[in-house]
Amino acid sequence: MEFPALSEVLASKSYDKIAEVCDTLMLQAASEGVVFQDDWPYAVHLLGHIYVNDINSARFLWKKIPLVVKENQPEVTAAWKIGQKLWVKDYGGVHEAISEFNWSSEVQGIVAALSERYTRKMFELLLSAYSTISIQDTALFLGMKEDDATNYALNQGWTLEPTSGMLTVKKQEVAVEQKIDPSKLQRLTEYVFHLEH
Repeated sequence: MEFPALSEVLASKSYDKIAEVCDTLMLQAASEGVVFQDDWPYAVHLLGHIYVNDINSARFLWKKIPLVVKENQPEVTAAWKIGQKLWVKDYGGVHEAISEFNWSSEVQGIVAALSERYTRKMFELLLSAYSTISIQDTALFLGMKEDDATNYALNQGWTLEPTSGMLTVKKQEVAVEQKIDPSKLQRLTEYVFHLEH
C-alpha cells in the first residue's frame, strides 16, 4: 500500500505533520473499508505522535496495533519503547531507547530529529531548573557521554568547577521591555500628588 502524502511529508522533513497525515489517512482507509492493518507504517505513525509530544495519542495507537504487527515488526515495538520512557518521564531511558535500536532508513530522519529535539528540550529544562548540576546528571539528562555533555554545556556558556565536577548554569537573560503609556504616567503622578497634598 502506497502513501504518497506521507512520503511527501517525510521527504520534506516536516516531521511535525506526520501524525496528522497518518491519522487522516487511517480514517480515510477505514471509512472506505480498505484493509490496511498489515501494510500500515505503524512505526512512522507512532514516531509522528511522539515527535509532537502527543504521548496519549501514541498510547491509543499502540493499543490499536494488531498483536501480529507488534510481534513481527520490532521497529514498531522500539518506537513504542520511546513513548513508554516519555510516559514515565525516564529522561535517560528515552536516549537509550533511541540509540539501542538499528532504525530503518525510512525512520532514521525522524528519529534523529526527535533525538535532537528532545536533547534541546532537556537542556532548556536544565537551564530553568538548576543553578549548578553535576556532570553525571547533565550527561544523563542530555543522553550523552560525560565529556560530550560537558563540552555541550561549556559551548552554551556554562562554567565547570573542575574540583567538584559541577557545572554552573548560565541563565539566559530575559529581556523585559516595559512600555509606559504617557497618559498612565500622568494619571499616576496626579494621583500621588493628590495623596500628598
